[in-house]
Amino acid sequence: MSADPIAPQTLLEAARVSQAWPFEEARKLVARLEKHPKDEVLFETGYGPSGLPHIGTFGEVARTTMVRRAFEVLTEGKVKTRLLAFSDDMDGLRKVPDNVPNKDMLAEDLHKPLTQVRDPFGTHASFGAHNNARLRAFLDAFGFEYEFASSTEYYKSGRFDAALLHLLARYDAVMKIMLPTFREERAGTYSPFLPIHPVTGHVMQVPLESHDAAKGTISWKDPKTGDLYETPVTGGHCKLQWKPDWAMRWYALKVDYEMAGKDLIDSVKLSGSIVRALGGTPPEGFNYELFLDEKGQKISKSKGNGLTIEEWLTYASPESLAQFMFQKPTAAKRLYFDVIPRTVDEYLGFLDRYPNQAWKERLGNPVWHIHNGQPPAAEVLHHPGEENAHGTSISFGMLLNLAAVANSEDASVLWGFLRRYAPGASPENHPKLDKLVGYAVAYFRDFVRLEKKYRLPDEVERDVLARVSAMLDALAPDASAEDIQTHLYDVGRATPRYQDFKAKTATPERPGVSNDFFNMLYQTLLGEDRGPRFGSFVALYGVPETKKLIADALAGDLKSRHDAFMKAREEKKTA
Repeated sequence: MSADPIAPQTLLEAARVSQAWPFEEARKLVARLEKHPKDEVLFETGYGPSGLPHIGTFGEVARTTMVRRAFEVLTEGKVKTRLLAFSDDMDGLRKVPDNVPNKDMLAEDLHKPLTQVRDPFGTHASFGAHNNARLRAFLDAFGFEYEFASSTEYYKSGRFDAALLHLLARYDAVMKIMLPTFREERAGTYSPFLPIHPVTGHVMQVPLESHDAAKGTISWKDPKTGDLYETPVTGGHCKLQWKPDWAMRWYALKVDYEMAGKDLIDSVKLSGSIVRALGGTPPEGFNYELFLDEKGQKISKSKGNGLTIEEWLTYASPESLAQFMFQKPTAAKRLYFDVIPRTVDEYLGFLDRYPNQAWKERLGNPVWHIHNGQPPAAEVLHHPGEENAHGTSISFGMLLNLAAVANSEDASVLWGFLRRYAPGASPENHPKLDKLVGYAVAYFRDFVRLEKKYRLPDEVERDVLARVSAMLDALAPDASAEDIQTHLYDVGRATPRYQDFKAKTATPERPGVSNDFFNMLYQTLLGEDRGPRFGSFVALYGVPETKKLIADALAGDLKSRHDAFMKAREEKKTA
């Protein structure tokens, strides 16, 4: 069930002042249309299929879609929009990717267009076709509305012929833009046109002997044989170097919007200059920061470093991945396994807050953009006696800690805790929570369990843990998560080590409680430096179970059991 529908005029008013980056980008397009009116706006994303599709490719399509939807709101759906996912599959294969089989076979096909390179996986007519299929499969899986375009098909079908002939006629103007960007040696051999060798099928990087705009041809020599060839620039007999190619595509298709990574800022400017030289208008767009792997290196589709989409979806939902893409697109971000839990819980938190927000805040909420303006209601659990309350949202972090204390990789064990807290809950009536449980179990198995570091409590902490256990023992049977949290604060407040007199509401008689108190609970009971709201954890895990957890921590059993597990694992690895 979605949140209440928004009145169209209210939505439009909120969109016009929204500071969310997709609306800021969309307003640039509205201004463009005011200067150059047209009935259709074309959004484009590019993909280089020399390697397998990676998460950055998804990010570009997701972010462009967010701008597209924001534009449709600002124009009240009166202007048709299209999103073209363009594959540069006529590029020559320059090197063999690290993450594919049959590398020797690929090495034999170096320099051929990707759609003429044999498929190392043996599933498609070419390597380009294989990677194009991978691209389309995951875009389809995410429900993107787009049109796929193949560079090979566009060149060979003649769709680019008029623009190619026009660029040939403007050859000197294009060269005037390109040559200053090269060193002297490269400038002496550069040509924006790359003929396809009629014998070898290679994409040739050769200087031109001549060009004839009237005939629509270029002349060049084979550097190995010295043979002279005259090649038409049309019909797929020739392609362009990538910067002129990008510009030609913008000009030929009249692209209105395309974003690019910050590593391409100079290329965007250069291609824009070529578009102007051709008499066109460059598209709007912005430059997003690059994703980094765990070592802080740029993610590369040919290296296969960083996370793949498949790896993210093993441990988290597609919506959480879109959340990662939405947040701070102009800031460099590490994209590795350790960002997943935080990102999932950020998404869940935004989804939980959405219904109670004013429209201006809603349009700044990532879930509005992730769900095309119709975010679903958050799934919550209702404790007996609290059926009329908002309910409790279960975080990914909470599920990871439940899996940790239960030491279980079984989803049914986690559901046992959830049903005890909310007897009416089930995988059937909470399908999204059920998926979250599955993700949490997988993430706990592969990451959390191996990274836990329990420590033994010191004497002050032992006394505090004993008082927490006594407090739990004295709770009313129907104590809520909020009741438990309040009593936990009282235990911390009575301990000088954890008193915080600088807290906002602190007084000399009633000090605040420092985060060190809860950090101690997480470190000694959960083996983590931080964790969920502890009162909610106790309510879900159970008061008797939490008391047993405290007793095991005081006896040193939690640490000794985990140490034994890690030792056995290392012995198994070296056996």
